[in-house]
Amino acid sequence: MPFDLIHRRQLMATGTAGAAFTGLARHAQAQAQDGESYVNEVEGYGPLIKDPNGLLDLPAGFTYEVVSQAGDTMDDGLYMPGQPDGMGCFPLSDREVALVCNHELRGTSALHRNLGPGGFHQERLHMLSADRAYDTYKDGRVLPGGTTTTVYDLKDRKVVRRHLSLAGTSTNCCGGQTPWGSWLTCEETVETPADADVTRPHGFVFEVPATAPGLVDPVPLKAMGRFDHEAVCIDPRTGIVYLTEDQGDGLFYRFIPDVPGKLAEGGKLQAMVVRGMTDTRNHDARTWEVGAWAEVDWIDLDDVESPAGDLNARGHAAGAALVARGEGIWWGKGEMYFTATTGGPLKRGQILRYVPSPEEGKRGERRRPGRLQLFVESADLKTLNMGDNITIAPWGHLIVCEDNYSEETRNHLKGVTPEGKLYTIARNVFRGNAEFAGACFAPDQTLFVNIMYPGLTLAIRGPWETVRG
Repeated sequence: MPFDLIHRRQLMATGTAGAAFTGLARHAQAQAQDGESYVNEVEGYGPLIKDPNGLLDLPAGFTYEVVSQAGDTMDDGLYMPGQPDGMGCFPLSDREVALVCNHELRGTSALHRNLGPGGFHQERLHMLSADRAYDTYKDGRVLPGGTTTTVYDLKDRKVVRRHLSLAGTSTNCCGGQTPWGSWLTCEETVETPADADVTRPHGFVFEVPATAPGLVDPVPLKAMGRFDHEAVCIDPRTGIVYLTEDQGDGLFYRFIPDVPGKLAEGGKLQAMVVRGMTDTRNHDARTWEVGAWAEVDWIDLDDVESPAGDLNARGHAAGAALVARGEGIWWGKGEMYFTATTGGPLKRGQILRYVPSPEEGKRGERRRPGRLQLFVESADLKTLNMGDNITIAPWGHLIVCEDNYSEETRNHLKGVTPEGKLYTIARNVFRGNAEFAGACFAPDQTLFVNIMYPGLTLAIRGPWETVRG
């Protein structure tokens, strides 16, 4: 194999998983009360059951299967890249969905270069034309970052086809789905030719239609700003795009497009100002309490392509509020939720909720401003430990991917009730304890999620309706 990874045959298939969980349920429940790696504030789905394959612990009645693994050969002849991160699920028919997945491969990392679509020894990189890529190294080789698209049959539970869909970008971390059926993939880097082995500046958002049969034209959406992008979501009512920034002193942004649905035609980028508060992080002093609301204004930003990579510093100096590593964001029913991965006194994470103004983006919004709530803040790393990517389940709960690299504390998938109470859905027990990422639901309530190492996309199924909160 091109990567030094476990072989997918070593991983559990769906039928085996169901039998294994049934047989282990009673034993695992008896042990779950002592020395557990997590704490549930509500019952959720009950205790996790030990996975005999040593990959993913789930509650009784739940199963998983491996959809894809880094190193698999795709239909275009390239390898499935490593470091799968943010991901969106798009219905294509009554049985097929497209999974558009980011691969967080940093151009300046020698290891990441070897985890790209060309293979560990770059043996297939010649199959990828630099003309179809956004950027190359200075020696002409295509950068390893980008996106893949996997078409998956929900009824037959198998991959139909998969291919590279965006090439030559760097550090594609998260992104978000558009109401018109495309994926916005975000570069979490501000590399430039002056400070890295690249030929173009990075730090932009790119759009990838879910139905694209091959590589898309790599067009940076420069009006949406150049910074350490993490994730985006779009209010379908207004077409306004909301963006997070993965910096300890990051900002929360919105982009008002000139033409809703046509982001490449430009627009106005703004940063969030919180009335009476310049810092939402609760690090050195408690600025606000869990459950508290604050009113929001927005300020215009200048020079958004930011050659110096200082957009957040200039925005904060102008009054924008600081956010502690804004990461995952997802649109709900008239509101959105986003994570601040190192927020709170413990620096173990916050979840913020934003409700737009009835006149969002219009002159009247100052009279009826949008509102921001501190929805969740971690007071115990066993309850929430650095939540990153986020989605909203069909039954209205949040699903949060933990991103904590530790030998002692495992990463989990967490559920959050509408009251802000947390429970545990899954635990990564594979070596390396990599982060969960890219959680998203199919129409049949299959939950797809990535584990960054060893580069897996999983499909999780179970009795979701039995949750107790």
